Amino acid sequence: MAYHHLAVATRDITAIDAFYTVAMGFDLVKVSVGKTPEEGWAKHFFYDTGGGQLMAFWEIHDDTIGTDFETGLSRAAGLPDWVNHIAFAAADLNDIAKRKQRLLDHGHDVVEIDHGWCVSIYAVDPNGTLVEFCTTTAAFSEADRELARKALRQDDLEFEEPVSVQVHKAGATP
Repeated sequence: MAYHHLAVATRDITAIDAFYTVAMGFDLVKVSVGKTPEEGWAKHFFYDTGGGQLMAFWEIHDDTIGTDFETGLSRAAGLPDWVNHIAFAAADLNDIAKRKQRLLDHGHDVVEIDHGWCVSIYAVDPNGTLVEFCTTTAAFSEADRELARKALRQDDLEFEEPVSVQVHKAGATP
């Protein structure tokens, strides 16, 4: 089942809007404004990411919550940035290439990884959250399913290495 939306807090909605509309290519489609359960109010901004799914951001105006909260999903959990991330679907490798160039053109460094079964590009949003565009390049096999089930029960498994990792710097000449 697809999700409807993913919502996270931000302290800088202007930077978030520029990133998600200009660099990522999503459309701002809705805002809801209302009281919080505590003593304040909030704006809830919704971006259409495609396929009927939305990404949402809270701009919170509530003294009981304050303004000194961590917005990076991994950092808020005390983890490295690569752990908790948001992966958006890309249609195919051509879509990955276009999205990578768009991010670079708008000043964002991009890491590109061919995982062997999917290809991903990664950038960091203004909240400090790693975002990804990913396209599946190989069908899942019965062996994949068996290994996944085996990994639930044991840790002595062979490590996989990415097929390739490339770092693309914004503003660098090819």
